[in-house]
Amino acid sequence: MNVYIKTYGCQMNERDSESAAAMLVSAGHRIAGTEEEADIVILNTCSVREQAERKAIGKLGILKKLKRERPHMIFGIMGCMAQSRGEELLKSVEHLDFAVGTDNIHAIPEIVEEIVRKKRKIRCDDRRGADTPGIDAHRINAEQGQFSAFLSISRGCNRYCSYCIVPYVRGPERSRDMDGIVAEARSLADHGIREIMLLGQNVAAYGLDGVPPPIAEDNSPFSELLERISAIDGIRRIRFTSPHPAFFNRKLIETIARLPKVCKCIHLPLQSGSDRILQRMNRPYDAEHYMNIIRSLRELVEGINFSTDIIVGFPGETEEDFEATRRIMREAAYDNAFIFKYSPRRGTVAAKMPDDVPQEEKERRNALLLRDLAEINASRNRELVGKTFEVLAEGPSKRNAARWSGRTDTFKLAVFPPSPGLKPGDFVRVRIERATPMTLYGSIEG
Repeated sequence: MNVYIKTYGCQMNERDSESAAAMLVSAGHRIAGTEEEADIVILNTCSVREQAERKAIGKLGILKKLKRERPHMIFGIMGCMAQSRGEELLKSVEHLDFAVGTDNIHAIPEIVEEIVRKKRKIRCDDRRGADTPGIDAHRINAEQGQFSAFLSISRGCNRYCSYCIVPYVRGPERSRDMDGIVAEARSLADHGIREIMLLGQNVAAYGLDGVPPPIAEDNSPFSELLERISAIDGIRRIRFTSPHPAFFNRKLIETIARLPKVCKCIHLPLQSGSDRILQRMNRPYDAEHYMNIIRSLRELVEGINFSTDIIVGFPGETEEDFEATRRIMREAAYDNAFIFKYSPRRGTVAAKMPDDVPQEEKERRNALLLRDLAEINASRNRELVGKTFEVLAEGPSKRNAARWSGRTDTFKLAVFPPSPGLKPGDFVRVRIERATPMTLYGSIEG
């Protein structure tokens, strides 16, 4: 049967969709390019952001037309919304056949077979360990230029930030076996993968399941994992997301600085620059601790870049609190920031707090931070003109097929004319000739 999977939400969901696709192919199914070509449509859902949840529910409604036109079709949901609302949606959406929670992706091929045989609705959302069957399943196609892959190292989260639903839908922190992760990374390298992105809700807490911060300065199993993956021939770049600032210690900072394969672009979620708001968010660090991580890494690694997550308009956020966030935005000089206007998520602690920042004020604060970010990027990128960087070529630029694009070690987007014979996954040295706030433009040297 032909299967179409549509993914909403984060990179963890993208990785889960890939695992599901790989297992379905192994079971004899084919992956379709569109829902119209499919016999089975699966929505991999997200509950972290309200917009992603709305989109998935809206899509379910739209799919009802396909069911009328092709009654044999099977429709399912997986992921966070399936975990938190699966039973409710199976009852309320007549054409929905199955809901598979965050720890049961491996069950999808068997569930599909069961539905074909017995035509009954199925919900599967029990909790499992981190090394669930199929978590290491991939569909690698080096012949089509694939050179990068996601690799999940842990499941769940123990932080219970007051605004976040992740611990409720993905469960507690569970770290995968390190030998299994390294074997998966080695297999990816053998299949032509040159860049790996390590994924987890809190990758810095890998191997510390249940240990609360503060963490001893010399205790970082994640550092050991980075060391072992760095030793794999063929892997040229290692990225990771997302670490929690409370789990950054001296050993991790020094490991990042020392290992050349670990990319020098760190995503370090801030959420707020106000200590008072951080406490309300249940984030166990303050602004000074956060900035000490930034300063320590900048002292050890020349040219390192940072990105972040920020929430504006959290309950109780005053203008003074917001200005504290703006100060860190300027001091940290982020290269990228994912800025979200607060909205309550059902089932979280913050949902019980008065949502007392008016929507128009949230919009204003959001716009100010975006403007600050653009000014910072314009200034920092101008400083890179005339410099040369190693770029991992990705393929033709989306805006101009005559040019190619790729990423530097610090995740800067570089656009350049291709050289003869250039292939996706090749490394080239690009001299930067001009820059905009988001993009570097240059030419291949030599």
